[in-house]
Amino acid sequence: MLFESTLRKELARSFGATLVVLITIILTIILIRTLGQASRGAVNPQDVMLLMAYATLGRLPTILGLSLFIAMVSVLSRLYRDSEMVVWQVSGKGLASFIRPMLRFAWPVLLLTAFSALWLWPWTNQKTQELRQRYEQRSDLDRVAPGQFQESSDGSRVFFIDRNSRERSGSDIFIATTGPKARTITTARSGRLETVEGGQMLTLENGERVEISTQVGGEAPPIRISSFEAYGARISGNSPRSLDAGSHKFVSTWRLFQNPSRANQGEIAWRLGLVLSTLNMVLLAVAITHVNPRSGRGNNLILAIFIFLVYNNLMTLSQNWVQTGIISLSSLMLALHGGVFAAGLLWLFKRHLNLNVPRWARWPAWRKGEATA
Repeated sequence: MLFESTLRKELARSFGATLVVLITIILTIILIRTLGQASRGAVNPQDVMLLMAYATLGRLPTILGLSLFIAMVSVLSRLYRDSEMVVWQVSGKGLASFIRPMLRFAWPVLLLTAFSALWLWPWTNQKTQELRQRYEQRSDLDRVAPGQFQESSDGSRVFFIDRNSRERSGSDIFIATTGPKARTITTARSGRLETVEGGQMLTLENGERVEISTQVGGEAPPIRISSFEAYGARISGNSPRSLDAGSHKFVSTWRLFQNPSRANQGEIAWRLGLVLSTLNMVLLAVAITHVNPRSGRGNNLILAIFIFLVYNNLMTLSQNWVQTGIISLSSLMLALHGGVFAAGLLWLFKRHLNLNVPRWARWPAWRKGEATA
């Protein structure tokens, strides 16, 4: 049919262009944020691209929903602006006739959104957390890079190595340690890493050790300086830790339904809300889009972005309400998503039948305009 095929082709072009623009913006934001974390030592610089991929995939449901909403509003706005909507309405195509081709175009996006929200979202969170923990759990010596000051995992020591002559040795070593009773500065011309009885031993050669007492009073001198030809210290790496079992963001959707605690129900509300909100966006796009020749062309897009932001923030807020027990999961789904669906349906019904708004429900500015007219 000419009506549906023309509408789907235009929706596909607009959706593709919007999706590319949004992904480019999101990638730029994630790149800046990830590079900042890598510069602070929070993530491995070698994992920047992988972290960017996981972060983008995790935000895919939101990107798809916003792209679909903007594409539909843009296409309908153009039809109004170019008077094509009048032609279709004269041909017997009311606003309700646009719901079917919109849904036929949107159902693959809805399936991809459901897959991303219910399966891809926890998987990307789990993989991102594994990369972060793997980088944080490396030993203090693995953190050291030649020519850079590097802090230990607990923040009590700062290391510096001028250069590496071999894989397990270095020269011009500087170590500053802060303890509860004293601060220690150790320098050495060279050092090497040895394995002794299953543990790692750092052996420094030809160096000096300065110990500065931080205790007030006492018999110990405030500063103690000593030289050594060889100084050894046992270095133990951090024990591996598993993912936090209580974090609901890493749990699969099936396990969330099997263990319906408050935290898990809040996560279920967020994941299902991503799918239901995308479905409601199709109805809202048809209901709210209208072009006034006297107004600007971008008013519909501004209104669409505003509605999307409010809707998304309400889902985040309602997730916290479910987790704290303020509202149940079923009541939330009925009140938020069911309420948005009912409001969009009523607004579409009003515009489809061209019903007039009662005088008592109009804004004062509108009544003033009528009185002036």
